[in-house]
Amino acid sequence: MLTTKQHELLCFIDERLKDTGVSPSFEEMKDELGLKSKSGIHRLISALEEREFLRRLPNRARALEVLKLPEGGMVAPAPSNVVEMHPPASSHAPSPAREVAPANDDILEIPLHGKIAAGMPIEAIEGQSALSVPAALLGPGEHYALEVSGDSMIEAGILDGDYALIQKTEIARDGEIVVALIHEEEATLKYLHKDNGSVRLDPANAAYEPQVYGPGEVRIQGKMAGLLRRY
Repeated sequence: MLTTKQHELLCFIDERLKDTGVSPSFEEMKDELGLKSKSGIHRLISALEEREFLRRLPNRARALEVLKLPEGGMVAPAPSNVVEMHPPASSHAPSPAREVAPANDDILEIPLHGKIAAGMPIEAIEGQSALSVPAALLGPGEHYALEVSGDSMIEAGILDGDYALIQKTEIARDGEIVVALIHEEEATLKYLHKDNGSVRLDPANAAYEPQVYGPGEVRIQGKMAGLLRRY
């Protein structure tokens, strides 16, 4: 699954290569995606490389090769992992929630465990409330929800006040968005990367720096399975 920004960047690079045969510059990519700095572009390209959608060609400036496109080609990805919980009513058009509603109409109740930071780490509070979630948003396994606090994952389409749907697991691959418990005290939502025994937690906002921790300082508590958004 690609994030919205990853998909937009991949499509932009593919279109430019087809039109001119030359990859767009990092400055052009930054402007196209509306990012504040080129560091965000570097992270998006690295994520696309890890998922084998993109490859950098060695010894050539601005040399990128699109290896594959998401299923459906250049069509914008359907926001199947984002459900509008309270869309504006309209008598002249279908409800946006109906347009993106999954085929499976079953609704599940999953635990809502307080807030998690998409910024500096904050405590993930165990709560007693529950959240109603369309079953089609959840894959196999046990799930819970966390309310997102902060803006460090906005380039991945994760906004302050969203509800992150988390699959419980202690194992995750590089490049996945995870719930990382730091020093057994604080939890944060970030991209996971493993660097020579250390753990790097990357934000999806150029205004924030990656967080690097040593062995044993970080424990994975789950990985992101979907998103609910309130309007």
